[in-house]
Amino acid sequence: MNYGFVIDNRSCIGCHACSTACKSENEVPLGVYRTWVKYTETGTYPNSQRHFQVTRCNHCTNPPCARICPTGAMYQRDDGIVEFNKDACIGCKACMQACPYDAIHIDPETNTASKCHFCAHRIEVGLEPSCAVVCPTHAIIAGDMDDPDSEIAQVLSREKVSVRKPEQGTSPKVFYIDGAAVSLVPTATERTPESYQWADVLPLHPGDHSSHGASHGAPPAPRKNREGVALRAPQPQGLPTAGPIMLGGSQASHMVQVGYNAQHKIPWHWPVPAYLVTKGIGTGIFLLLAMIFGLGLAPFDPLTAVVGGMISTVFMLATTALLVIDLERPERFLYILLRPQWRSWLTRGAIFLMGFSTIGGLWTTVELAAFAGFLDPALAESARPYLLWSGVPFAVGGAIYTAFLFGQAEGRDLWQSPLLPLHLLIQATMAGAGALLVAGFFIDLGVMESMVVWTFAIAVGLDLFVTLVGEFGMPHASEVAARAAHEISHGRYKNQFWYGAIVVGHLVPLALVIGGGSLLLAVAGAAALAGLWFFEHAFVMAPQEIPNS
Repeated sequence: MNYGFVIDNRSCIGCHACSTACKSENEVPLGVYRTWVKYTETGTYPNSQRHFQVTRCNHCTNPPCARICPTGAMYQRDDGIVEFNKDACIGCKACMQACPYDAIHIDPETNTASKCHFCAHRIEVGLEPSCAVVCPTHAIIAGDMDDPDSEIAQVLSREKVSVRKPEQGTSPKVFYIDGAAVSLVPTATERTPESYQWADVLPLHPGDHSSHGASHGAPPAPRKNREGVALRAPQPQGLPTAGPIMLGGSQASHMVQVGYNAQHKIPWHWPVPAYLVTKGIGTGIFLLLAMIFGLGLAPFDPLTAVVGGMISTVFMLATTALLVIDLERPERFLYILLRPQWRSWLTRGAIFLMGFSTIGGLWTTVELAAFAGFLDPALAESARPYLLWSGVPFAVGGAIYTAFLFGQAEGRDLWQSPLLPLHLLIQATMAGAGALLVAGFFIDLGVMESMVVWTFAIAVGLDLFVTLVGEFGMPHASEVAARAAHEISHGRYKNQFWYGAIVVGHLVPLALVIGGGSLLLAVAGAAALAGLWFFEHAFVMAPQEIPNS
């Protein structure tokens, strides 16, 4: 069995019966939707046209939401339906980042992930989904595509259909007859509050007056990439390319605009970029000290080991706290260990973080006990190489696993960078060395100082190169990634990126390390950490502002 939907746009009248039936059948709370109807207006008045698109979970053959879920709360049934278990969900919102179709939301009553589940409770007793039953024009056809006698299989065999975002490789199973490209492609239209017929567009950021990067007032000019090419999806054939359309009695300056769509909030906020910084500091310090002490590059310094180990431990504790804070159900945090789904890099990352925190914390405790006189220094010396070298793989894994987690977040194309594992490792080295330089203002690093300074300077230079040349200098593979990169370098986050991440985070530290002196070095380290925050915040937030529906 393999269940799917066909939406016949030739007969859909945009009545929203499917949306209300879905809400009634599944007791969907106000403010969120499992099924909604998107309205898109095209043409030149009086020859304008309205397109309807029933939008919902695509029940993909290859569902990225199921792979990324750390507890198996989002899963695929044997009959192809992508189902969810609210009792297992921890509210990490990773599935929302993985879905390229913006089909998942957080239920405000249960604080767990929710979406269309094909009315699985009805399917199991031989009934159709409520949306298909209630549709007055039979525009929604649901059924088993593997059954050649089913209506949906026969329709698919004779009709030309299209799907949303086929390039994602998810093999979606919601098929559209006569699907309009302006509705299927989310970036084909600019989102402005004036284009919506009866909806108020909520801002993406508190206190802001914009939606998906579009400001109130005059519609924004089309975005361009670094080559100056407009970042707008091409007009479908047969549609005019200039002239206004009438929306609610007023003229709008764009040929293609969304008249109605469901509004979706950004899932991840400041705790995620903050955790990237704290994780970089914690793993970076340990890796740097492990290399220096483990390879004998400098004589062992008990005070530096204790202070560095304690800083690393504190920031790893902060990392854990930030991860828990960001959950919608923080009391279920241990579900990652109690019911792990091992394909998810959230689960794998938790193992790296726990392993590193355990080994790093044990090493710090041993060194502190020896430094305070509670443990024979000879015992600490004999245990040191085992603890340091066994902690290195976990520290590296803890530093870079987020790159693979972001890789599973297939709804955010900018995060799909093959450079990201290397970039995160460089950032961890820079953050660890920077934190040690700040500590060096309070303690004497001794002969280690020159090694830390050189490591810091090289890491800052490499990070600057990878950021400007690798991440933002190369053309991006998709329009969505290009839009997100443009939003960072030339849009909402341009000041954060250029003045915060590049100037404060790279150019200032490189200038200060030339001067030397513990104060200047400490300021250089602090500036690099501040710049890292600016970069991570822009890198995490900007891709979430590009619409997926």
